[in-house]
Amino acid sequence: MINGKKQTDLFEFNVGIFRLFRAARLVKLLRQGYTIRLLLWTFLQSFKALPYVCLLILMLFFIAAIIGMQIFGNIRLDSTTAINRHNNFRSFLEAIMLLFRCATGENWQQIMLSCLDERPCDPRSGMGTNKCGLSLAYLYFVCFIFLCSFLMLNLFVAVIMDNFDYLTRDSSILGPHHLDEYTRVWAEYDPGATGKIQYTDMYEMLRNMEPPVGFGKKCPYRLAYRKLIRMNMPVANDGTVNFTTTLFALIRESLGIKTSITDEMDKKDEEMRDVIARLWPVPAKKLLDLLVPTKDDLNEGKLTVGKIYVGLLISENWKAYKASQLNGQTMRMVSKVDEPHNLIVTLISNSGMN
Repeated sequence: MINGKKQTDLFEFNVGIFRLFRAARLVKLLRQGYTIRLLLWTFLQSFKALPYVCLLILMLFFIAAIIGMQIFGNIRLDSTTAINRHNNFRSFLEAIMLLFRCATGENWQQIMLSCLDERPCDPRSGMGTNKCGLSLAYLYFVCFIFLCSFLMLNLFVAVIMDNFDYLTRDSSILGPHHLDEYTRVWAEYDPGATGKIQYTDMYEMLRNMEPPVGFGKKCPYRLAYRKLIRMNMPVANDGTVNFTTTLFALIRESLGIKTSITDEMDKKDEEMRDVIARLWPVPAKKLLDLLVPTKDDLNEGKLTVGKIYVGLLISENWKAYKASQLNGQTMRMVSKVDEPHNLIVTLISNSGMN
């Protein structure tokens, strides 16, 4: 009976430990600040290069441990010195631990002095002399500390600073952190992760993203409208736009990949489709129509973002013209207007869409 109770206590698990994960809620606060997100992204990007730095440091430790075992491995262990049963070169693992202690700066000078010449030898080594140490210990330890503490460890800082400099030196350069920003802002408008949002929310979403992917809050609405007209993503029957189609259109607009005036965009789209099919033949079979919509998705009878914002731009210009006429002002955009239809055509041409 007693044994059964002891076994029950042994396998008993306290579920209250899961309350510790409440501290992870603070991570959500880190996503609110752009600077903090940038620092975290720099840290994550640095992990790609840090394994090579760690491998270089391990090679240094391996070489230094082998040399230390050959030179100082026969020194007698003495509890009154720095070479004792907890700190010695007797085996490879113990040599690695001793070097790690030296790399942290933990009393490495005393270890060096305990390895100098005329130190007593271990009786089991078979060496009857008391000259197991060497004056070479000065050069050995000084070189190891110099290479490890002053060069190798600083490589970690250099890698992190290099990634931080890359992410901050020019905001116009597209990088992985811009994709993270796009995904984060999209998730605010698509909490269900359906990959679609209403086209009415897209303009506000792009204003909440900084360039080069987004428009930014300081972007004039007319300039934003013209960019959306050139992007011209198809709108589904439920009034939504696709995540991938919108991202690829933003990248093309930002980098100027196969873009031109509105009349030549159909030709540029075909060229873009040919390039994608040639470079990525297998993924293109599934994603090509999603990345670059076909003419059938953009022709007459199909609703697109470009058509919507063309109408909005015409409406804004018409309202501005009517307001200037009511105030007794003359618009410089046209010299003579006979009909509203002629005004609209003139305004479109002056807006640089054709």
